[in-house]
Amino acid sequence: MNRFSQTFLAAIALAVSAVAPRASENVSSPDADAAAREIRLRWFRKGKFGLFIHWGLYALPAGYWKGERSPGIGEWVQHRMKIPASEYAGLARQFTAARFDADAWAGLAADAGMTYVVLTAKHHDGFALFKSEASSFNVVDATPFGRDVVRELAAACARRGLRFGVYYSQAQDWHERGGAGNDWDFPPNAEKERDGSFDAYLQGKVEAQLRELLTGYGPLALVWFDTPHMMATNGRADRLVKLVRALQPDCLIDGRLGGTGDYVSTDDNVVPNAGSATAWEVPATMNQTWGFRRDDRNWKSPGEVVFRLVDVVSKGGNYLLNIGPMADGTVPEVCAENLRAVGDWLKAHGEAIYGAGRSPFGEEFGEPAAHLRRPSGTAPFLAFTDWRCTTKPGRLYFTVFHVERDRTFALPAFRNRVISVHRLDDPRHESIPVRVDASGARSFEVSCEVNDLMGTVYVVEFEGGAIER
Repeated sequence: MNRFSQTFLAAIALAVSAVAPRASENVSSPDADAAAREIRLRWFRKGKFGLFIHWGLYALPAGYWKGERSPGIGEWVQHRMKIPASEYAGLARQFTAARFDADAWAGLAADAGMTYVVLTAKHHDGFALFKSEASSFNVVDATPFGRDVVRELAAACARRGLRFGVYYSQAQDWHERGGAGNDWDFPPNAEKERDGSFDAYLQGKVEAQLRELLTGYGPLALVWFDTPHMMATNGRADRLVKLVRALQPDCLIDGRLGGTGDYVSTDDNVVPNAGSATAWEVPATMNQTWGFRRDDRNWKSPGEVVFRLVDVVSKGGNYLLNIGPMADGTVPEVCAENLRAVGDWLKAHGEAIYGAGRSPFGEEFGEPAAHLRRPSGTAPFLAFTDWRCTTKPGRLYFTVFHVERDRTFALPAFRNRVISVHRLDDPRHESIPVRVDASGARSFEVSCEVNDLMGTVYVVEFEGGAIER
């Protein structure tokens, strides 16, 4: 690994991990109709890049409570500060969202080159961003704002041709006595299981609100469940799956519902070391929080986002990148500008992303470190960051982030004959000569910057539909 790779790796420490998706926890379980699942997944496998939006009452304190800084992520302020549910609910009276514009949010997603949007319809605080008959703790009934955010954003996404899905916290609900997670107002989770209040909460609020979402807001691309506490027993997860399948058979279910779902959801901001044919998605943040914090301005640069996106797609996954709008409904301008810059890159290079397959190689990802061991006995993983490869029939797309000073890119070994090489952003598709040395190794000269976070894509057309190694 060269010096650039080491430096770049330090700068993008969250881009790769020695931990693969936790298969035992969230890999899709066997489906009675695997073919139906693949049909549901078609758009997802092509779309690759989505916008996650965490917005709610927690944007008002923005990481602080009564002058004291709350540790950790912004949307957990109620939990971290042990705010009584009744006191936290009072924030709803301050929620005016004076500058909320669903079209602006959908427009930002489109400008960034994203193909789907997922909104927190209800997060762990129990507050719903839609009108609900199951609980008055919702944006229409409890706030002076009084508008259905889910409805407005679903319509705005439809106008932009974006698929729309909802995040729904099914187990944790700090507002309800029977919901998991709030043990400072209510009994601990174990007691809620014993006395039946958790199941009463699931039936009375969760299932009722899911019915509202699945029947009142048009086709949903997916339901993004989270934190599968207490869901794997008593058929709880299965009941929610059956509910979604009955009301919207084409709707995807993520992998955080207690061992069931259509695709794997990795841990937050975690990218596995290697690729997989299983459908999977990385939920990730633009800074260090999901919900807005006023003290977190550590935004990912456009180049960091591009690298992460290409890295994930080259391994066969999707990248769901989060923003946390401010309480007034606006997105911090630096965050929005950086996302639009990513969209500009995708306008020229999107062919290498949308609908692209994973790398047929793998050596570009890195390797276990020789002679080094963690206390657990496993070897640390050294990530290489010079280039990534995505594929389509008869084409390899090499996104180059670093080349040596001689500006030569050495092709990994494969047996197929190379037909041509050109830059993807070259409208003339001017052919670049391929050199072959005495050993048969092939290379070509690149015209990109030596170190360029906004990678340059080279298209290698080859004979045959698939790579032979």
